[in-house]
Amino acid sequence: QKYSRDSCSLSLRVSYLRDRPLVTLRVLDPIRVVDDSLLQINMAQVVASKKNPPLAIVLAVQYTKSTSAGVPLQWGDVTSLSLPSGGKVSEASTILRFIARSCPECGLYGANPLESAQVDQWVDFSQRKFHPGLLKDLNAALTGRTFFVGHGITLADLSIFAFVQGNAEHVSKQAELQRWSSALSSQAAVKSALASVPAQATAAASAKATSGKKEAKKDEGGKFIELPGAKMGEVVVRFPPEASGYLHIGHAKAALLNQYYQVNYKGKLVMRFDDTNPAKEDEHFEEVILQDVDLLNIKPDMFTCTSDHFEVILDYARKLIKAGLAFCDDTEPEEMKKVRERKEASKYRDSNPEENLKRFAEMETGSEEGQRWCLRAKIDYKSDNGCLRDPTIYRCRSEPHVKTGTKYKVYPTYDFACPIVDSREGVTHALRTTEYHDRDDQFEWFLKHLELRHVNVWEYSRLTMVHTVMSKRKLKWFVEEGRVDGWDDPRFPTVRGILRRGLTVEGLKQFIISQGSSRANVHMEWDKIWAVNRRVIDPIAPRYTALLEKDTVPLLLEGEGSETHSKPVARHPKNAEVGEKTVWFGKRVLLEGGDAETLKEGQRVTLINWGNAEITSVTKNADGKVVELKGKLDLSDKNFKDTLKVTWLADVEGQTPTPTVCTYFDDLITKEVLTKEDNFRDYINEKTKWAETMHGDPCLVDVKKSDIIQLQRRGFFICDQPYTPASGDKPASPCVLFSIPDGHSKTKATSGPKTDGAAASKGGSARKKEDDKAAKKEQKAAKKEEKAAKKEAKKEEKATKKKAESETAQASGTDKPAAAAAAPAGDAAATAEEKKKKKEEKKAAKAAAHDKKKEGKAAKAAATAADSKKVTRLGMEAKKSGDFAEWYTQVITKSQMIEYYDVSGCYVIRPWSYRIWELIKDFFDGEIKKLGVENAYFPMFVSQAALEREKDHIADFAPEVAWVTKSGLSDLAEPIAIRPTSETGMYPCYAKWIQSHRDLPLKINQWNNVVRWEFKHPQPFLRTREFLWQEGHTVFADKTEAQEEVFHILELYARIYEELMAIPVVRGRKTEKEKFAGGDFTTTVEAFIAASGRGIQGATSHHLGQNFSKMFDIVIEDPKKPGEKLFVYQNSWGITTRTIGVLCMVHGDDKGLVLPPRVASRQVVIVPCGITAKTTPEAEKALIAACHATSKQLSAGGIRCQVDDRDNYSPGWKFNDWELKGVPIRVELGPKDLEKGQITAVLRHSGEKLAIACDAKLVANVTDLLASIQKQMYEKALAERDAHVKTVTAWSDFCSLLEQKNLLLAPYCGVESCEDAIKKESARSDEALAVDPNAPAMGAKSLCIPLQQSDMPAGSRCIHPKCANSTDKLKWTLFGRSY
Repeated sequence: QKYSRDSCSLSLRVSYLRDRPLVTLRVLDPIRVVDDSLLQINMAQVVASKKNPPLAIVLAVQYTKSTSAGVPLQWGDVTSLSLPSGGKVSEASTILRFIARSCPECGLYGANPLESAQVDQWVDFSQRKFHPGLLKDLNAALTGRTFFVGHGITLADLSIFAFVQGNAEHVSKQAELQRWSSALSSQAAVKSALASVPAQATAAASAKATSGKKEAKKDEGGKFIELPGAKMGEVVVRFPPEASGYLHIGHAKAALLNQYYQVNYKGKLVMRFDDTNPAKEDEHFEEVILQDVDLLNIKPDMFTCTSDHFEVILDYARKLIKAGLAFCDDTEPEEMKKVRERKEASKYRDSNPEENLKRFAEMETGSEEGQRWCLRAKIDYKSDNGCLRDPTIYRCRSEPHVKTGTKYKVYPTYDFACPIVDSREGVTHALRTTEYHDRDDQFEWFLKHLELRHVNVWEYSRLTMVHTVMSKRKLKWFVEEGRVDGWDDPRFPTVRGILRRGLTVEGLKQFIISQGSSRANVHMEWDKIWAVNRRVIDPIAPRYTALLEKDTVPLLLEGEGSETHSKPVARHPKNAEVGEKTVWFGKRVLLEGGDAETLKEGQRVTLINWGNAEITSVTKNADGKVVELKGKLDLSDKNFKDTLKVTWLADVEGQTPTPTVCTYFDDLITKEVLTKEDNFRDYINEKTKWAETMHGDPCLVDVKKSDIIQLQRRGFFICDQPYTPASGDKPASPCVLFSIPDGHSKTKATSGPKTDGAAASKGGSARKKEDDKAAKKEQKAAKKEEKAAKKEAKKEEKATKKKAESETAQASGTDKPAAAAAAPAGDAAATAEEKKKKKEEKKAAKAAAHDKKKEGKAAKAAATAADSKKVTRLGMEAKKSGDFAEWYTQVITKSQMIEYYDVSGCYVIRPWSYRIWELIKDFFDGEIKKLGVENAYFPMFVSQAALEREKDHIADFAPEVAWVTKSGLSDLAEPIAIRPTSETGMYPCYAKWIQSHRDLPLKINQWNNVVRWEFKHPQPFLRTREFLWQEGHTVFADKTEAQEEVFHILELYARIYEELMAIPVVRGRKTEKEKFAGGDFTTTVEAFIAASGRGIQGATSHHLGQNFSKMFDIVIEDPKKPGEKLFVYQNSWGITTRTIGVLCMVHGDDKGLVLPPRVASRQVVIVPCGITAKTTPEAEKALIAACHATSKQLSAGGIRCQVDDRDNYSPGWKFNDWELKGVPIRVELGPKDLEKGQITAVLRHSGEKLAIACDAKLVANVTDLLASIQKQMYEKALAERDAHVKTVTAWSDFCSLLEQKNLLLAPYCGVESCEDAIKKESARSDEALAVDPNAPAMGAKSLCIPLQQSDMPAGSRCIHPKCANSTDKLKWTLFGRSY
């Protein structure tokens, strides 16, 4: 009777309950289903923790009490939901959902599926760590709404209400959130729930808070120096960062120190942006800094900017001028620097105030005249303190200010503005680092002479960390060079970086507090901060298990308790509040290989969180590696003292390990402390990030982003990317964890069992690192031998001494040495003889010891030499199939093609690679001259006005344009651009030169350089800020003639790649999205890099149509229609030094560069061999002469040849050197070759050795061989390319084939939105990248529409599955990842 319902509601209820796992679907009677389900619900028990009351759960239970399906609640130690089956659920969000589903009539889960989804979203939101910044999202969600979801209270409201509790000061700042919170607080159920929290829970929390405050106060005592003249409630401090970068740990110290004094003196904290330099100020960085301050839980009382006071500061500047305490000066900066160093007065120092006011007024206008001047304070030019030698206080800046725009043309220096603003804003104590010490007197001088309220300056030490750079300029270099992932990279000292690596805000605060306000400057070890952080996270980090995926060994168990089952286990062994997790047990468990290697038959082992077992069998493979273990479980054995402790995971059906990636980091800088003389780039750590793929605990699927956990016996980790299950075409992504240092050691042991007492074992023999090489073993052996020699010598010396004493004692008839007894007169001669013998034996022992020591040193020296020889880094170290990026870097540097330069993104092109460019240039220049193209040169500088005329076209280049703004140290009246391309420089001239159709066609090419200030990741040859190219710009009266040239030039580019560089290319046309901005269409040649699976644009030829002629007014009289004007038709085409990079990547191998003969600087190198100590000078001379004669013969035949007769290198060293440089043929010529009348040719591309006769046909034979090499290299590259070009028509195949490093030929509709969607949806996720960090992340872009099109099958559609566009324009289009 109780559960009877009308049929409609009953059927709905049954449908709903059937979706729940608690329902037994075998029961066919709907009423029975309802009864069984509700019976199970009534049997479930919710327990709430007294120590940490789950307010959302208490509120939800309270809302169900008024119904018949009310859920009972009990108070206990740990929050949980006890199930009728005996299991437990500890996740708060899961318990909340259970309560809502148990009482559908309460409406806590919304009125429909859509509302239920919204409720889930807000419940998940409430599980985050509280941060004030999140309240803005909540406030926005409540705008115009009474509740978060629907028209009544739901779990969304209850969970968010609990989320914001205890943070009234933050809630009050958000109007909509404050309104909602007040309304919810007035609800009877909410009041009842809050009142139901046990008093003991409230008291415990209060006591804990009070205790924490007392402990903190006690801990802080004595570390902070009292501020002079400070009064309780009246202290005002300020934190004045410059918005030119992200906050780093040094800024965090400054901010937290100021907050400490704000809180402890119950005063105020002013947050002020120092925006006195418009060239550095960036609004984006202001937002970033405010967010970082929020992350640190710092609550300023006032937010200001120095620019708020610009007018007042100007008035104070004029006041100094009128008082004769400031003067205008136009001395050149370099000259002024020398004047100040000599402690001399400026020639303008004594100019009268009227003149200075007039000059300052001119400065304020920003005129060319005004920009010459600066304003200096007249303090003391003779002072020993350089900061007092008439410092600059105002200077002109032409850049617009982010807040005041162009209102001001003069800006104060920080040193002048700071004391004025501090005084005006009521600052009582200005905290500054000791590096500002010399400026303190200057600060006081301004306060005194401007008659400002006094401000106390208080110094503290600057925070400097070892192995770290703090300079924004240097940190920016790491970002721009792509050596880190961004400003929040875990290797960075930025606030965001260290928090992302796992440093907690509380840990950071405690570390800063432990440093206090001391003035002692020290270089702090990172270990200290991580040790402090460990104390914070250790009591609360849940424990999990993870095993190295590539090295696991099964352990097969038998015995009682080994059957498959699960049970709840505490996530933290010492903190029940952390909750519980479900651990599975079974007959087959996995151990890590390093642990397995240490186990023996009959040995007892402790499986952590389970019990003891005895190993009964160890199975090894042919290599002696353990592949399987068997054991017997003995849960009755409680003796864990002398057992090996190992981590494990049960291998049971249905419980798949969570795919997990553990990422580790190292210091970016190898040197502990950098001096002013050090170039930080000389100390870059090349290997700072590596990852291990793991089998993770199944419970790791529940770990959320930013959760801090501990992997047993591996250390602490922070979740950077949570596990995401597979969805549709997208595979599952692993849980990505970042290792958190613990302050003890840089590298934590990851293998070998944990043990106690006598069972201690280092274990993990399978884990020995690569450092245990033969050379080191030899060194160790040498040291051991040397030590043994010393020990043996001492032993022999001691034995000799003892023997002599014994013989002397026997001779004297006593047990004491003869020296202790009076020797008879008759034995005097015997005693003297014994002494002499003893002396000789002692001497012999010493000699023996010396010889052994010498042998030890020799062995050590030999080992050192062997080690030294072994670690030479002249050759290739990286593998092309491994770390491709590192391989490429080594190839281009070690083969002497490139040299790094001290301007980021710019490189020195060395002769070995420049010769390749020359050969390309020679070929192409000759071919275009056959077409009537002439070479010219146009200036590299472009006026701003000219660039603006082409703003639509130049839009793509705008972020990359480099500007010249200064001449010497003076600002230019107008900035001048350095050409990113030459249209804007050439076409105004074309407009002058072309007056009629008789002046056409005009065909001009120039070989030059361009600058594009790329801010992505510069790569030598591929993407550089300055590069060499040719750019052809031609003009025609006839459109057809112009278009024909486009394809003619394209074919020349294809010949460069295929005939010169042996690289196959696809000739094609760019899509509308990818074409050259401002052109009618773009053609391209596309190459393929097999090692990375990416395409690369080789060269482009554009038909510009009439777009640019209209823009630059290049007009003629139409020859076909006299009297009518005709805008001319134009083309542009170019190829760059990128070609050299493509050549390296396509043909290079693990030994270095491989050059096709036609572009090789040296096609043949001759190395004299077989010269030994027995070779006579005459024979050696004859051999060298023969080498040069052969070289002369080959050179005369047009073969580029060189003899390597360097006498300071061995032939073997030369072989490796030329192999690294990629010379196509190495000729080895020795005495035996001379006797046989032959040369030995070694082919670089294949390693093949050939004997070639030294006769009249030598040149012809070598020429044919070079042609054969060229052909074979092309065929190999073509086969490799064709094997990776796949034709696809289904989207499911598209993504999978793309991941296999292929280019994809697919039907495409030509619509840009589809192209964008293809690129976006085929991109790799961050999680996939974590598994393979070297893989490219971008999606597939259109490379080209091949000119050669095969028939499109009937019924074909665009490759993008959601495309609804017409199929009329379908084209086979080449897609792929690209450079």
